This record gives sequence, C-alpha cells and structure tokens, in this order.
Amino acid sequence: MIWYGVKILVSAMIIVIISEVSKRLPLLGSLIASLPLVSVLGMIWLYGETKSIEKIATHSEGTFWYVLPSLPMFLLLPWMLRKGINFPISLASGIALTGLLYLLMTKILAKFGMNL
Repeated sequence: MIWYGVKILVSAMIIVIISEVSKRLPLLGSLIASLPLVSVLGMIWLYGETKSIEKIATHSEGTFWYVLPSLPMFLLLPWMLRKGINFPISLASGIALTGLLYLLMTKILAKFGMNL
C-alpha cells in the first residue's frame, strides 16, 4: 500500500512541477513535459514490481509506437486556438484526432505482424 502512495505522490509532483513551471516559463514547462518522465517512471515501477525484462521491453516498444500518433495533436491544438476556436473544442478535436490515429496505427502495424 505504501508503494502505491509513493507512486501517486511522485507522479502527482511531476504534474504539479510542469504546471507551475509553465505558468512562469512556458517553453521550459514544455521541455519538462516532453521528457519521457512518465514512461521512465512506468518502467521503473513495472520493473520494481515484476522484475520482468520482457514486460519492460514490450512497454518501451509500445510507448514508441503510441507516441507517434499522439504528436499531431500538439500541432492541431495551437493551430485551432490561434484561429480563434475555443480551448475545449480545440482540445477535444486534438484528442479525437489522436484516438483516430491510434486506431489507424494499430491497424497498420497489425499488417506488419505487430499487435499493440
């Protein structure tokens, strides 16, 4: 139970740090947010709990493939905002695009024998 508390606390601290830094220095906040901190922490937690190298390898490879279809959201969102479209609609559109691209990515990779 303590382990879950530590995981929650560390994960929450990262989010708060990114939020607070972004208020003062948006580009630095972006840099911190772009670091694969969540993925690295996920791998550390997974290793600590399972010691499974295969699970770490699968997680790492899956993360690579899932990051790619999420990237266009970070171009669509600012484009829509600068066109005067409000934040909730812009964010929802970015999330919808990401979901669509996830689906497309999994179907394409399945044709090459990779099942995510």
